[in-house]
Amino acid sequence: MGRPSRLGDEDRSDYASALDEVIASPEIRCLLERSGAPADRLRVRGLAAVARTTAAADAEYRRYTALRLRVRGAQGGRRGAGATPLSGPGDQERPGAGVLAVLGVLTPVLAAVAAATFLVLGYGLRLAGALSALADTLVGAGWFSLVVAAVTALVSVVALYRTAARQSAADAVAVPGPSAAAVDAGDSPALAQARQAWLVALRDRGIRPFLLQELAEAAVAAPGAGESRGSRFSSPAFAGPDYSGPGFEGSTPPAPRQPGPGRP
Repeated sequence: MGRPSRLGDEDRSDYASALDEVIASPEIRCLLERSGAPADRLRVRGLAAVARTTAAADAEYRRYTALRLRVRGAQGGRRGAGATPLSGPGDQERPGAGVLAVLGVLTPVLAAVAAATFLVLGYGLRLAGALSALADTLVGAGWFSLVVAAVTALVSVVALYRTAARQSAADAVAVPGPSAAAVDAGDSPALAQARQAWLVALRDRGIRPFLLQELAEAAVAAPGAGESRGSRFSSPAFAGPDYSGPGFEGSTPPAPRQPGPGRP
């Protein structure tokens, strides 16, 4: 058979749904109550064992992915005119968008600081009655900078509002719905059958036996073996009947020293 196929990222949502479905089954629920293991911890272990559980349904998964590639190849023209992939660069990543955003924030601030500086210096010179020409120039530059600050601030507010409205519209369009695999399966009955066959094999031959083994080991470790071997769903036991710290080997104390010749 060769090396098992690696589960694709677009199929991980289907795997998680299959795992939740098996955990919610009456059989697993009964065993969870009997063993005392938490369901969320069991789910974490099931997600971590994705390579092991999917290997049991590798043949069905290979057929499903091969058929999906053929279906997508036949629909390539229609999909190419559709929406861009979620992982690809979107409108928010256009070159220069970050620089424009920084300038939109810094320009009003810098213009307002310059306006305040020019106006203070200009009116200060007017009050002092010195350098009237320079004072008039500073006052004019101050008022001009103040107008620039007001205009750029207004433009920044409008741009921020439009960006927020566009992002809200994008979020509304991108409401989580069926996975891409489910959409593809809906377009092709043969692909839907292959996907269902993979999910059934995954649940029956992969996920369910793994969860039963985990719960069986948790049930064995729960009643009395927890003192000597830690449960798979709890922290390991660091102390046991045979545990001894350094220097406490339990050896017999040394015999008392006998007095030598000539000693009392």
